[in-house]
Amino acid sequence: MSFFPSPFESPDLRLAWLAGLSKKMLGAGSKNEVLDLIGDALSVPEPGGDQGTLERLADLYRGQVGPVGDVFDQVDRVGRKGLPEVWVGDTSVLASAAVNAAGRAATQMTEAFHGGATVLLTLADAVGAAQRKDARGRGQLLEQRKLLGGKDGFFDDLHENDEEEWDRKNAAHFSSYAVDLMHEAVSDAQEAARIAARDLNKWAAEARAGKMETSELTSVDKLMLADTGVAGADAELNEILKAAELERASARMDLLSLDDEMAMERMLAKSETPQERAYLMKALAAGHSVAEIEEFQGKIHGKDPDWMRRHLTPVVTEADSMDDEGLAPDGSNNNKDYATFDGQRWVQGGDGSEGTCVASSTVTSRAMVDPLYALDLTGGPDGQQDDPEAFKQRLVAEQHRLHTEGDGGENWGGMGPEGQERINDSTVGSATGNDYERQDLDSAADRRAVLTEVERSVAQGRPVPVDVSGEEGAHAMTIIAQEGDMLQVYNPWGSTTWVSEDDFINGHMGKASSSDLPNAYSVYLPR
Repeated sequence: MSFFPSPFESPDLRLAWLAGLSKKMLGAGSKNEVLDLIGDALSVPEPGGDQGTLERLADLYRGQVGPVGDVFDQVDRVGRKGLPEVWVGDTSVLASAAVNAAGRAATQMTEAFHGGATVLLTLADAVGAAQRKDARGRGQLLEQRKLLGGKDGFFDDLHENDEEEWDRKNAAHFSSYAVDLMHEAVSDAQEAARIAARDLNKWAAEARAGKMETSELTSVDKLMLADTGVAGADAELNEILKAAELERASARMDLLSLDDEMAMERMLAKSETPQERAYLMKALAAGHSVAEIEEFQGKIHGKDPDWMRRHLTPVVTEADSMDDEGLAPDGSNNNKDYATFDGQRWVQGGDGSEGTCVASSTVTSRAMVDPLYALDLTGGPDGQQDDPEAFKQRLVAEQHRLHTEGDGGENWGGMGPEGQERINDSTVGSATGNDYERQDLDSAADRRAVLTEVERSVAQGRPVPVDVSGEEGAHAMTIIAQEGDMLQVYNPWGSTTWVSEDDFINGHMGKASSSDLPNAYSVYLPR
């Protein structure tokens, strides 16, 4: 049994192994050494995947677009008839709202099947191209091995004439190029698989109504809860219940006692808006008891959706937030959205003057996943306040509490990784049901490798803390969303913006803060 990792266990190890072989080829001092290195290269497995199978899966996905489109047409015809003001489901959902939600769900399903088919076809093409490139490299290696002939005997290997030296160096040169082709093939296939996983994970997260498997709610109730977005904002960018929250709320609903289940259903039925219902279920997903949720409803019942948006949703994503508007003089994106309550930013120290970036990011992350926590900060003890100055005082006090809990530095500056992990576990993880685990990012390869897990987490609605650094210091922020190859980052200076995967991988994270802080050096992953 070997205690050393095989160079073939993962694409990353294969890449490192092939890169090493390519360099060794050029430095090989004998014909036999070149032949040994050629053998080592040929022993590396080709990029995996079956192009034909992927294409058949894509055809299967694409074949569902038509039937789903037929469903949309039927729903649309119902919606156009003008429904009476009747209520359906256990939670008294308006029938017309349910039909509209069904239409949007059918549209999203069509997009998901079409998008999934496109992803699989793109992956199939990439796998085929990588395998062909790998085959070219292997073919060249086999040719050079044939040209070199068999290995020299001991005495033959002691002396090399000019012609033999030329043949060896020529074979080493072409073999190194061939290994580079194989290296590119592995890299191309790995990147294609990462992009496919990212996009398929996103489509899976957006299959939202199916996340609620509880039998305690009707299909209409589930559909409406999954469909409800923050008032006055792009619904697809601002769902109140993220995918993982729908799953947690569903699981908790099934575990309630009969009395609590009936109480929860009464609260949902009593709710006056879809947003009120969604925030109640978000509170359940965050781990609150039914008694706590009843008290919470007493504070928000009858409030208009815009009031709920201000008090319960710290971060709202604008539809144009991903537009490229260039860079500011400090190297950050010009296009930023500010996270505010009545004009007061969700910012470290209340005005950006303190170094509580870790604690401040954690406070905002918890407020994003727990509406009771958010209301305690914005609305005060009775939940009714609309006072930005009082909010600022409560916000800073909570930042200071977490800074102290995490053994942060003196004068409200800095916090070590152990404290950062601890307060994310106790504050955010307690609401999401996860423990956070630090992962160091020492290279571009490390950052590329971690992207799939980061993107899957935020697509599910689990914030991912990210630490960035430069020559003059370090800073803590949070990745909160993903769309395509873009990541949305909350900066505790009070704003959100989008950076590309390339920015994250290749040291351009200053776009989310300033050019002095370009490198992502660690993330904390929810496990």
